[in-house]
Order: sequence, then C-alpha cells, then structure tokens
Amino acid sequence: MLWVVENHSLPRTAAFFDLDKTVIAKSSTLTFGKSFYQGGLINRRAALRTAYAQFVFLTGGADHDQMERMRKYLSALCRGWNVQQVKEIVAETLHDLIDPIIYDEAASLIEEHHTAGRDVVIVSTSGAEVVEPIGELLGADRVVATRMVVGDDGCFTGEVEYYAYGPTKAEAIKELAQSEGYDLDRCYAYSDSATDVPMLESVGHPYAVNPDRTLRREALARGWPILDFNRPVRLKQRLPTLSVPPRPALVMAAAVGAAAATAGLVWYASRRRAATVYAG
Repeated sequence: MLWVVENHSLPRTAAFFDLDKTVIAKSSTLTFGKSFYQGGLINRRAALRTAYAQFVFLTGGADHDQMERMRKYLSALCRGWNVQQVKEIVAETLHDLIDPIIYDEAASLIEEHHTAGRDVVIVSTSGAEVVEPIGELLGADRVVATRMVVGDDGCFTGEVEYYAYGPTKAEAIKELAQSEGYDLDRCYAYSDSATDVPMLESVGHPYAVNPDRTLRREALARGWPILDFNRPVRLKQRLPTLSVPPRPALVMAAAVGAAAATAGLVWYASRRRAATVYAG
C-alpha cells in the first residue's frame, strides 16, 4: 500500500483506532483480570467471571446490549478500587499482557500513518487507566477513553464521568478535529464493531477491521474496505516495515560519525603519501 506524506500547508489529518480486537487481539480491560485478582482488587469469583466475559467477547464480539451489561458490571466491580494501585498494576504487567497481543498489521498501520505525517489517536471504551499506558506503548499521539469518577479518597466511586462509546466516540473525534485542525474528510478510522459505525462514518476513509457480522454487512453495503488482522506479535520482535524519518539526535550522531570517518580517511591518506615520499 502506498502512503503519501502529508503536505503540511493543508489542514492536519489523523488516523483514529478503536483498541480492542482492532489493535490488540483481546479486551484491554478484561485482559488485566488476573492481575487485578493477584493484586487483591477482585476475588476469585469475579476473576472467573471476568475470564468468561473475555471468552464471550472473543468468540462473539459485543453488541449494544452486551456492552451495556459489561459497562454496568465493570462499573460496579471497580467501586472502591484505589486508582493509584490500578495504575501501578497496569504499569507492572503492561508489557507481559499487552505486548504479545498487539496485531502486527495494526502496528504497521500506525507506523505508516505516522510516516505519512498523520496523528494517531486511540479511541476506546475501556478505562483511561488502562488505555493511556497502552496508547503510550503503541506510540499514539492522543487517547480518548472512558473516565470513571474518582472520589476524594482516591478511589473509584463506580460512576462514569465520560463513556467513550458509540455516538460519543464520533463526538470526541469531531471535537478533536476542531481543536487540532483535522480535516475529517481526509482522516482515517478503524474498528471491529458495529457500535463504532458513527465513528467510522465521521471520517473520509473508514475501515472495518476483523468486523463483527453487523459491521461486515454495513461495510459491504457502504463499500468500506475490510481488513483482516490475525498476527499478534511482540513489538520488539517486529522488523521495521518502513523507513521512518530519523530523529534529530540520530541525524546529529550520523553526521558526527561521518565527519570522524572522513577525518580518519584524510589522515590515513596523508600518512600514506608521507611514507611514499620518505621511501623515495
């Protein structure tokens, strides 16, 4: 696929990525269930229920009703959790749990969009405490995620401050477009779920990734491209897919190295000439 580098005299553009089953192969929140259990945040019964919810999510996806049930369950489950403890658990287990389930195809797309001069934005229904570290791991420029209300004691109250789901994802994208100057007609969006149709139709280049049956039908009807991602791989095991422009520090190091090499060659040549003259 050929990607054209953006002309920065034009309005800015971005690529918006759903997270679960689009960039990573599982549910980001449910993936940490075992870690939350080991950290004492949930009991064994809740851990087993979380594992089952992950299984259902992976095998059948999640429609609107399932997402609502999951939202209510997780909101009630996290009531009383200490936010700082949650962040520490996520930070400690992020690479072990998330790195192996990142789709190689998604990581390549992120690289390609960055190389083309576009911002990359993760837009996820999962909580910010989970999504923001994952976004940093992926090299995303911005993150839109669900935010829970935090009480004065530093713990979740169980109430939702902002729910990044369905139409609210599209609203967040439009707000970002206004604040960041994105031309949505030239922007890209990727998702696996029919619940993200509002997000997909808000940009000029929507893509259905590993779509559920409803989104697949919608994509076929609208002529949206369908992508199949099926190669989870650790980021450090990936080979570079594109020539990313070097950073200034690397450019400076290369320049210094080249200068040193040139100076060495000049010195060596002068020594050879001097030796030849002396011998003669």
